[in-house]
Amino acid sequence: MAKKIVAVNAGPRRGWNTDTLIEEAAAGAREAGAEVVKFDLFKLEKYTGCISCFGCKKNKFAGHCIVRDGLTPVLDAIRESDGLIIGSPNYLGETTASFRALYERLIFQYLTYNTERPCCNERPIPVLFIMTSNAQEGFFAHLVQGYQQTFSRFVGPTKTLVAGNTLQIKDYSKTDWQWTLFDPEAKQERHEKVFPLERKKAFEMGVDLVK
Repeated sequence: MAKKIVAVNAGPRRGWNTDTLIEEAAAGAREAGAEVVKFDLFKLEKYTGCISCFGCKKNKFAGHCIVRDGLTPVLDAIRESDGLIIGSPNYLGETTASFRALYERLIFQYLTYNTERPCCNERPIPVLFIMTSNAQEGFFAHLVQGYQQTFSRFVGPTKTLVAGNTLQIKDYSKTDWQWTLFDPEAKQERHEKVFPLERKKAFEMGVDLVK
């Protein structure tokens, strides 16, 4: 039976940096024989982050967020999957609000507040966490490490892929004022020379996720 992989895009722009790397990783997973279902968080019905109802802290709901909204199908799919690909662009030094909403709901449902058994997830799955940013590579290393550690503890063993100094728009000359903080030509050159290598790496990591 084919493994089932869930891919989640927590960025708003289809076909751009984050979505492209997620698609490559998903393609790699398919190449390795997995079935992939993808969710675009910005296209879901209304949802929120964790509302602290503590329903998941009751034995009959342990490991299950009881709130029913647009994130419910995503959480259900992840719970039944064999692996998770999840990606977000970096906005103002953090992941998107949509990513955080899912992250809160996904992690908190497994948190027990019990010293002997801090996590009630009895079915760990491998995770590939992807983040893109227009900052230089390594600038948000501490942030990425924090997500990697939490995902590994509550969801399953996690690998990361970070693409920095990404191309934000196709033509910087069409902005209303000059974005002098960036070198458009350097960004375009990196997009043409380095980003394809990152796409290849995402594909390979998608393959490895299924092994």
